[in-house]
Parts: sequence; C-alpha cells; structure tokens
Amino acid sequence: MEKQREIVCGADIHKKFLIATILLRSGLMYTCRFGMTLDELIKFKEWVLDHKCYVVAVESTGVYWVPIYTVLEGKVELLVANAYKIKHTPGKKKDETDSQWIAELCLNGMIEPSRIFPKDEWILRRLTRARESYVNTLTQEKNRIHQALESCCIKLSSVLSDIFGKWGRYILKGLLEGKSVDEIIDGITHSKVKRKADQIREAIKSGLDPSQIFLIKGSLLLMDAIQQRINEVEMEIRNKCTFRRSELAIAMSVPGIGFISAVTILSEIGNITDFESPKKLAAWCGLVPNLYQSADKCILGSITKHGSKHIRRMLVEVARSIARSRNSRLRGFYIRIESKKKANVAAVALARKVLCILHHLLMNNEPYVEGGLQKQKTAKIDLPSLTTDLSVEDIIRSLVDANSTMRKRSSNERS
Repeated sequence: MEKQREIVCGADIHKKFLIATILLRSGLMYTCRFGMTLDELIKFKEWVLDHKCYVVAVESTGVYWVPIYTVLEGKVELLVANAYKIKHTPGKKKDETDSQWIAELCLNGMIEPSRIFPKDEWILRRLTRARESYVNTLTQEKNRIHQALESCCIKLSSVLSDIFGKWGRYILKGLLEGKSVDEIIDGITHSKVKRKADQIREAIKSGLDPSQIFLIKGSLLLMDAIQQRINEVEMEIRNKCTFRRSELAIAMSVPGIGFISAVTILSEIGNITDFESPKKLAAWCGLVPNLYQSADKCILGSITKHGSKHIRRMLVEVARSIARSRNSRLRGFYIRIESKKKANVAAVALARKVLCILHHLLMNNEPYVEGGLQKQKTAKIDLPSLTTDLSVEDIIRSLVDANSTMRKRSSNERS
C-alpha cells in the first residue's frame, strides 16, 4: 500500500477527453475537463501544478495514458492503476464520480501502481508484440488455405508434414497452374517425398475450382509479404536488444529457449530486480492458481491469467519445446506431471518452472547448468555491435573494473 498524501489528482481518461479531480485532505475538491490533444494536456499539467499537486492517478486504459505520462514526466508523479484492482462499487456511473473515486483511493494510499517500463524496454516490447501479431496473421492465412484444400477434398496435409515447405509449395503451385498429378510428381526430385507418390495421388483426386484458386493465390502472396515483414521486424529486434546481451545469453542457456523466445520473455519481464522472489514473478505473469479459502476449505483453481498474455504464451511454447527434447531433467518433470494430469496442465506447470529458473539465473547472473549432461547448451547470439559512444565516466569505470579483475587473478595465481 502506498503512503497517504495531502493533495492528489485523479483522472478518468478517455479517447477524446479526460475528467480530472483534485482532492485535498481537508475535503476540498476541484473538477475540470480537458481534451486529449497535446495543447490540452499541457493545460492539464499547468492546472495541476497551479494547485500545487504533484501526484496524478489514472487507470491503465489502453494506451491513452501514455501521452499523459509523456507530458507529466519530470514534473508530476503519475500512478497508473490496474482498473481491475480499483473497480468502483455498484451504483450510478459517471465520469466525475470515477475521477473522484480514483483521487480518493490515491489520497489514502490504496492504489498499487503498475510498472512503467523505460523507453528502451518499451520499444523492444512493442517490436516483439508486433512480431507476434504478424505471426498470428500468417497462421490465419495458412488455415484459410487448409480449409480451401479440405473443401475441395484434397488431403495434402495428411501426406506432407508441412504443405508450406519447399515441396509443399511446389505441389500447391502445380495445382494452381492446373497441372496433372503425374506432372507434379515427375518434377519432385527429393527422394523422401518421391517415395510418397502413391499417397500424393490418393490425396489429390480432384482439382480446385476457380474461386478457390483465386483465394489461395491471394493468401500465398499475402503470406510472402507477411514473412518478409516478420524478417524485417526480427532484424530491428536484433538492433534494439544489444543492451540486454548478457541477459539474453543467460536466458538462451536454458533448454527450449531460442533468441526470439528469450527476447520476448525478457522484454515482457523488464527489470528482474522488481521481483523479490520467483513466486512473485510467477504471480505477476498469471501462472499461479486461483485460491479460494473459507473456514477450513482451501480450493485451488486454474491459473489466474493476470498480467501479460504474451509472456504466458511464449513460456508455454518453450515448455512444449522442452517436452519434445531429449536428455533433459525438465522433460522428466513434464512427464511426471503429464502422467498424473493432462498435457496442458503439465505444459503450464513446466512454464512456471522455467520462469522460476530464469529468475534465479538472472538474479545471480549465471547460465543454466544441468547436472548429468556431458555437453551443455551454448547460446549463440548474433547481434550488431553497440553504436553508442561511451562517456568518460563509463570508460573510467570499465578500466577500474578491468584493473580489479586482473589483480584478483594475479592474487589467485600466487596463492
């Protein structure tokens, strides 16, 4: 709980305007309406400062609070509250009463402020989420092509593991050009796919109608454009994550975590020192069970799913990747849980375990080492070199650290 204050401001923000209420401990109250343009937000800041108020509390409504934070930064402290945690009691809902309620909670120190990431972390998280959105769109286009083939009774996905690979795209291209099955098979040079000639003939018994050909061609063109955009975003992510090089190496030392998953997880977590224990980090990510307790009853439900859905999704993907691996103790943990419960429950449990391991590794600045393995995973990070110039203070600090390290090594050798 935050400390109590003498004067605060609560703001109920919307897309086009905001309603602000300044509340004093004595009971005085001032309410005013402002727009959401830059000039109006500057007037809002001046209005707040004229009343000698240096704390403003708002709800985390979409991205509408971001311009307010940008304008008030450095002059007024902004508390971004989770709307779920400051929900008003039932009754008549008005913008004025909502702003008064937020101000009253802030005045009595009853608002738990949300974490506001630094600009570098913010940009990196924006890029990783944009990449995830592109991947989802790419998956939708793939599903449309699957549905189009199934509607024409073409069972190509039952023969090839990936119809969007090299030879899957070749067969699709042949179907779109109206070639016969024998002509398509004659053009296949891969021996493994060539051995499935009879299965391919059995899967392709009919052709595509003109409307399906038109839709599939459009989906394939869109997929190529989206894939090119994903590659561009990934390149930009590599350029923007150089400041987390050491943390990336630690995260990628864990089995199942690659570069993209490591960047996504770290960008969603932010500063790991904000979490005192792995349990608090898991609770912030929504990977802890719901708890209902009354008298002698204690019931545990499904996970809370609070916090970022992006980090939960990536952690579950990492867990499923570990489940498919071999010679890993983490896979053994997954198998033990799966034997008692369902596979999804085991994947979520392993996702939380990986998150707790990451917390320990990042807090202690050490890589993941699994006992019993002769060869550990080595993280290969292909990042561009830092282009920012070092200040004089940074150079002096680096020289001092290098000098102390050399002295320690020399003393150890003498002993």
